[in-house]
Amino acid sequence: MFPVIHETDVTEKAVPGRYLRWVVDKTSDEGLDGQYCSCVIMRVEPGKTVTPAHSHPNGEEMLYIISGHGKTYIDGKIYSFEAGSVVMFEQGKIHIVRNTGDEELKVACFYGPATSLDEYEFHPEVDFDSGVEV
Repeated sequence: MFPVIHETDVTEKAVPGRYLRWVVDKTSDEGLDGQYCSCVIMRVEPGKTVTPAHSHPNGEEMLYIISGHGKTYIDGKIYSFEAGSVVMFEQGKIHIVRNTGDEELKVACFYGPATSLDEYEFHPEVDFDSGVEV
C-alpha cells in the first residue's frame, strides 16, 4: 500500500455527535495500516457533543485541534481549547468533547497503541454538564 493518503480517501462514518475517518488503523480496509498507533480525523458540528462519555482502558489518546474551538470534559473537569491546542486523554480517563463554537470543529485524534471503536469503554452515566470548569 502507498504510504500517503488524503483523508477523503477514507469513508467517513457517522457516530453519535461526530463524524470519523479512520485514516490509520490496525485493521484498515481503506486507510494506512498502523501497527503501533491509530489516527482518526474527527468532525463535530456546532453545538454538538460527542456521546457517550468514554475512556481508553488499553492506551491513551491525544487530540490536535485543526480548526474550531470547544471544551472537553476529563474526569470531572472541563477545559477549553481552540485551533492549535493539544489535548491529552491519559489511559482510563473518562472524556467527552463538545463544539461550543459556531463553526465545525475539526480534530486529528492520535491513539497509542493502535485501537478501534471496539476497544473503547463507554460511560453513558457521565454527563458533560456535571463537570467543573477549570
